[in-house]
Amino acid sequence: MIADKDKNTDRNRYGRKPENRSSRRKLEDNENQPFHVKHQKEGKLQLVCGMRPVLEAIDTKRQIDKVFIQNNIEGSLASELRKAVADAGIAFQYVPVEKLNRMTSSNHQGVVAVISPIVYHDYMQTLQDLLDEEKKPVFLLLDHITDVRNLGAIVRTAECAGIDAVIVPDRGSAQINEDAIKCSSGALLRMKICREQNLKTVINLARQSGLQVCAATEKGATSYLNVDFRRPTLLIMGSEDTGISSELLKMSDVKACLPIMGEIQSLNVSVAAGIFMYEIVRQRQSDSEA
Repeated sequence: MIADKDKNTDRNRYGRKPENRSSRRKLEDNENQPFHVKHQKEGKLQLVCGMRPVLEAIDTKRQIDKVFIQNNIEGSLASELRKAVADAGIAFQYVPVEKLNRMTSSNHQGVVAVISPIVYHDYMQTLQDLLDEEKKPVFLLLDHITDVRNLGAIVRTAECAGIDAVIVPDRGSAQINEDAIKCSSGALLRMKICREQNLKTVINLARQSGLQVCAATEKGATSYLNVDFRRPTLLIMGSEDTGISSELLKMSDVKACLPIMGEIQSLNVSVAAGIFMYEIVRQRQSDSEA
């Protein structure tokens, strides 16, 4: 079943009181709960609870952000679930049962999957479509941005600045949930978001397709004002604490920095991203007016 994330109610979505924990029967492999999708408001977080419902969600290609699995869960169905999660490349985490109980009052059977509130786009197809339209695409790659407020603010600016798509890693990034959507003022529901397993593959494909790869970093030797953003571009912004990973920096064509006049030697990543994106807007508008 799919249950709303609401830990403040003592009844589940069907109006029944949840079972007492001590009276819950043990997990059995022959349990076969129905997989029922309840229509919810766009952008609202959904949870799929139970082993067979989660397996069916994976099998039917539902876009799952993460699966939480109870510690030390055993049995053939649990093994099948773990294999399905791994084969699908879905992020997962082993957690104590208390965490699952806090997430939902439904009979979760030791497994809860978080369904994405947005539809993700395929990066390769998105890039090819833009090139076929003879556009000069601009992609924004977020290298493990973990704060939902920063993520939301960046995507909001990207939507306003006309960025074609935002790319995030499938693991180690802020979860796109109701808070992130709220921080983006709904831009996450409008922006094309691509979720990719391998960021190095993203960069390689961009370079093969004629995009310049620009890393925004305080370690850069080139001013952001001296980068030709009229070219097709993949702009990389790094995580709040460590910046862009060394591997991605090495793959970049240009490392661009912002001037820092004060004693604090770094900007908030969402602020820095906004400056870079609107420099892209400025250059392209100036080029079209020339």
